[in-house]
Amino acid sequence: MIRKITTLGCFLLTIATFVSCSSDDDSNAINNDTKATYVLEDQMGRPAINTVFVSSANKDDFNTTIPSEQSAEYASRFKTNLQALSPAFNEATDANALGQDATAFTTLLATDVLNVSLDGVTTFFDGTNVLTGRALADDVITTELLLIFGGEDFSENPNLSDDHVDANDKEFLTEFPYLASPW
Repeated sequence: MIRKITTLGCFLLTIATFVSCSSDDDSNAINNDTKATYVLEDQMGRPAINTVFVSSANKDDFNTTIPSEQSAEYASRFKTNLQALSPAFNEATDANALGQDATAFTTLLATDVLNVSLDGVTTFFDGTNVLTGRALADDVITTELLLIFGGEDFSENPNLSDDHVDANDKEFLTEFPYLASPW
Protein backbone atom coordinates (compact mmCIF):
# COMPACT_ATOMS: atom_id res chain seq x y z
CA MET A 1 0.00 0.00 0.00
CA ILE A 2 2.81 2.41 0.87
CA ARG A 3 4.50 1.77 -2.49
CA LYS A 4 1.23 2.56 -4.33
CA ILE A 5 0.77 5.77 -2.34
CA THR A 6 4.40 6.76 -2.95
CA THR A 7 4.08 6.05 -6.67
CA LEU A 8 0.81 8.00 -6.85
CA GLY A 9 2.38 10.88 -4.90
CA CYS A 10 5.38 10.99 -7.25
CA PHE A 11 3.06 10.91 -10.25
CA LEU A 12 0.96 13.79 -8.91
CA LEU A 13 4.10 15.79 -8.07
CA THR A 14 5.39 15.24 -11.61
CA ILE A 15 2.08 16.39 -13.12
CA ALA A 16 2.02 19.47 -10.87
CA THR A 17 5.58 20.29 -11.91
CA PHE A 18 4.81 20.08 -15.62
CA VAL A 19 1.59 22.07 -15.30
CA SER A 20 3.39 24.87 -13.47
CA CYS A 21 6.37 25.00 -15.84
CA SER A 22 6.72 27.66 -18.47
CA SER A 23 8.59 27.68 -21.74
CA ASP A 24 10.01 31.08 -20.78
CA ASP A 25 13.79 30.68 -20.50
CA ASP A 26 14.53 34.14 -19.12
CA SER A 27 16.74 33.90 -16.05
CA ASN A 28 14.47 36.30 -14.16
CA ALA A 29 11.10 34.88 -15.19
CA ILE A 30 8.05 35.93 -13.16
CA ASN A 31 5.42 33.35 -12.32
CA ASN A 32 2.11 35.21 -12.74
CA ASP A 33 0.27 32.84 -10.38
CA THR A 34 2.35 33.64 -7.30
CA LYS A 35 4.19 36.81 -8.37
CA ALA A 36 7.41 35.08 -7.31
CA THR A 37 10.65 36.02 -9.05
CA TYR A 38 13.11 33.29 -9.91
CA VAL A 39 16.76 34.19 -10.30
CA LEU A 40 19.57 31.95 -11.52
CA GLU A 41 22.07 31.62 -8.66
CA ASP A 42 23.86 28.30 -9.04
CA GLN A 43 24.38 25.69 -11.74
CA MET A 44 25.88 22.27 -11.46
CA GLY A 45 25.16 20.36 -14.65
CA ARG A 46 28.60 18.84 -14.24
CA PRO A 47 29.60 19.55 -10.62
CA ALA A 48 33.18 18.28 -10.80
CA ILE A 49 33.90 20.42 -13.86
CA ASN A 50 32.43 23.52 -12.22
CA THR A 51 34.43 22.81 -9.05
CA VAL A 52 37.77 22.25 -10.81
CA PHE A 53 37.74 24.70 -13.70
CA VAL A 54 35.93 27.72 -12.31
CA SER A 55 38.13 29.75 -9.98
CA SER A 56 36.62 30.81 -6.68
CA ALA A 57 36.78 34.45 -7.78
CA ASN A 58 34.56 33.62 -10.79
CA LYS A 59 32.05 31.20 -9.18
CA ASP A 60 29.21 33.70 -8.78
CA ASP A 61 29.65 35.10 -12.29
CA PHE A 62 29.86 31.63 -13.86
CA ASN A 63 26.85 30.34 -11.94
CA THR A 64 24.68 33.25 -13.03
CA THR A 65 25.74 33.18 -16.69
CA ILE A 66 23.13 31.47 -18.84
CA PRO A 67 24.54 28.27 -20.37
CA SER A 68 24.30 29.50 -23.97
CA GLU A 69 26.83 32.23 -23.09
CA GLN A 70 29.18 30.22 -20.86
CA SER A 71 31.43 28.73 -23.52
CA ALA A 72 32.21 32.08 -25.16
CA GLU A 73 32.95 33.62 -21.77
CA TYR A 74 34.79 30.81 -20.00
CA ALA A 75 36.31 28.34 -22.51
CA SER A 76 39.64 30.16 -22.68
CA ARG A 77 39.85 30.27 -18.86
CA PHE A 78 39.02 26.57 -18.70
CA LYS A 79 41.77 25.91 -21.28
CA THR A 80 44.34 27.79 -19.19
CA ASN A 81 43.33 25.78 -16.12
CA LEU A 82 43.33 22.48 -18.04
CA GLN A 83 46.83 23.05 -19.41
CA ALA A 84 48.09 24.05 -15.96
CA LEU A 85 46.56 20.94 -14.37
CA SER A 86 47.22 18.25 -16.92
CA PRO A 87 50.52 17.25 -18.50
CA ALA A 88 48.40 15.30 -21.02
CA PHE A 89 47.72 18.66 -22.72
CA ASN A 90 51.27 20.10 -22.69
CA GLU A 91 51.65 20.12 -26.46
CA ALA A 92 49.32 21.82 -28.96
CA THR A 93 48.80 18.44 -30.69
CA ASP A 94 47.84 16.62 -27.47
CA ALA A 95 44.30 15.28 -27.28
CA ASN A 96 42.14 13.17 -25.02
CA ALA A 97 40.58 9.80 -25.83
CA LEU A 98 37.75 11.59 -27.63
CA GLY A 99 40.30 13.10 -30.01
CA GLN A 100 39.70 16.58 -28.62
CA ASP A 101 42.56 19.00 -28.18
CA ALA A 102 42.54 21.44 -25.25
CA THR A 103 40.47 24.03 -27.13
CA ALA A 104 37.75 21.60 -28.27
CA PHE A 105 37.56 19.89 -24.89
CA THR A 106 37.29 23.07 -22.83
CA THR A 107 34.76 24.57 -25.25
CA LEU A 108 32.61 21.51 -24.59
CA LEU A 109 33.16 21.63 -20.82
CA ALA A 110 32.54 25.35 -20.41
CA THR A 111 28.83 24.98 -21.11
CA ASP A 112 27.61 23.63 -17.77
CA VAL A 113 24.64 21.54 -18.79
CA LEU A 114 23.83 17.86 -18.56
CA ASN A 115 22.84 16.77 -22.05
CA VAL A 116 20.28 14.02 -22.52
CA SER A 117 19.84 11.92 -25.63
CA LEU A 118 16.16 11.22 -26.20
CA ASP A 119 16.75 8.62 -28.89
CA GLY A 120 20.07 6.98 -28.08
CA VAL A 121 22.20 5.63 -25.28
CA THR A 122 21.99 7.56 -22.03
CA THR A 123 25.49 7.65 -20.60
CA PHE A 124 28.14 10.04 -19.41
CA PHE A 125 30.79 8.12 -21.36
CA ASP A 126 30.90 4.51 -22.52
CA GLY A 127 33.88 4.62 -24.88
CA THR A 128 31.76 5.70 -27.85
CA ASN A 129 28.95 7.91 -26.57
CA VAL A 130 29.85 10.95 -24.51
CA LEU A 131 27.70 13.36 -22.54
CA THR A 132 24.41 11.89 -23.78
CA GLY A 133 23.02 11.85 -20.26
CA ARG A 134 23.96 10.09 -17.10
CA ALA A 135 22.96 6.68 -15.84
CA LEU A 136 23.10 6.11 -12.09
CA ALA A 137 25.93 3.61 -12.42
CA ASP A 138 28.09 5.83 -14.66
CA ASP A 139 31.50 6.42 -13.10
CA VAL A 140 31.44 10.15 -13.80
CA ILE A 141 34.50 11.19 -11.78
CA THR A 142 36.75 8.50 -13.27
CA THR A 143 35.53 9.45 -16.75
CA GLU A 144 36.32 13.12 -16.13
CA LEU A 145 39.74 12.23 -14.71
CA LEU A 146 40.48 10.02 -17.73
CA LEU A 147 39.49 12.74 -20.21
CA ILE A 148 41.50 15.38 -18.35
CA PHE A 149 44.63 13.42 -17.42
CA GLY A 150 44.61 10.19 -19.46
CA GLY A 151 45.79 11.46 -22.83
CA GLU A 152 44.85 9.93 -26.17
CA ASP A 153 44.66 6.34 -24.96
CA PHE A 154 44.19 6.79 -21.20
CA SER A 155 47.78 5.66 -20.55
CA GLU A 156 49.19 9.03 -19.49
CA ASN A 157 49.17 9.89 -15.79
CA PRO A 158 47.58 6.63 -14.56
CA ASN A 159 47.75 7.78 -10.93
CA LEU A 160 45.58 10.80 -11.76
CA SER A 161 43.19 9.01 -14.12
CA ASP A 162 41.05 6.99 -11.71
CA ASP A 163 39.30 7.72 -8.42
CA HIS A 164 39.30 3.95 -7.61
CA VAL A 165 35.62 4.02 -6.63
CA ASP A 166 34.22 1.42 -8.98
CA ALA A 167 30.68 0.91 -7.69
CA ASN A 168 27.99 2.38 -5.50
CA ASP A 169 28.13 1.25 -1.87
CA LYS A 170 24.69 -0.35 -2.32
CA GLU A 171 23.01 -1.89 -5.35
CA PHE A 172 20.63 0.38 -7.25
CA LEU A 173 16.99 -0.70 -7.33
CA THR A 174 15.58 -2.22 -10.51
CA GLU A 175 12.40 -0.13 -10.34
CA PHE A 176 11.44 3.44 -9.47
CA PRO A 177 12.90 5.32 -7.59
CA TYR A 178 16.05 3.32 -8.62
CA LEU A 179 18.29 4.91 -5.99
CA ALA A 180 19.52 2.62 -3.25
CA SER A 181 17.84 3.06 0.09
CA PRO A 182 19.77 5.08 2.67
CA TRP A 183 21.96 3.25 5.14
